[in-house]
Amino acid sequence: MKVIKTGIEGCLIIEPKVFSDTRGFFLETYQLDRYQELGINQQFVQDNHSQSCHGVIRGLHFQRTKPQGKLVRVVRGEVFDVAVDIRPDSPTFGQWFGTTLSESNKCQLWLSPGLAHGFAVTSEFADLEYKCTDYYDSADEGCLSWNDAQIGIDWPLASPLLSEKDSQAIGFQELFS
Repeated sequence: MKVIKTGIEGCLIIEPKVFSDTRGFFLETYQLDRYQELGINQQFVQDNHSQSCHGVIRGLHFQRTKPQGKLVRVVRGEVFDVAVDIRPDSPTFGQWFGTTLSESNKCQLWLSPGLAHGFAVTSEFADLEYKCTDYYDSADEGCLSWNDAQIGIDWPLASPLLSEKDSQAIGFQELFS
């Protein structure tokens, strides 16, 4: 497995070792010891599966008092996956990182607790699976605006499809007021 550091502390791209032949392929998507060696020591307590169609942006989601670490991968299709550092004490506070996750590259993105997460679907459909280090709590959930000018994410979509919740998300300045 190959690990690529991003510009955000606690955000890693993980390229698994893939064993392919004429029958198909095999890869490990998680092994406790190997991920602990990377510094991912949190216990995963919940697995999620999200399916979206082309043009959808989901996020940027986070939990305010019970932040979730997430290990994200795409099992069908392709997305532009984004992390935003919303940890006030972090040296990369306010910065974002984006990468393509797809069924063909089989990469994972690790997002430490305290990072907001979102993605844009660039294929016809996309299925994401991700492990979480804390339980989802709708009362604790926050949503940061996908197109906040202060953050300045360079999304591959100009006019995305948004949920009602995501279309009413707050700006970066509002997070701390």
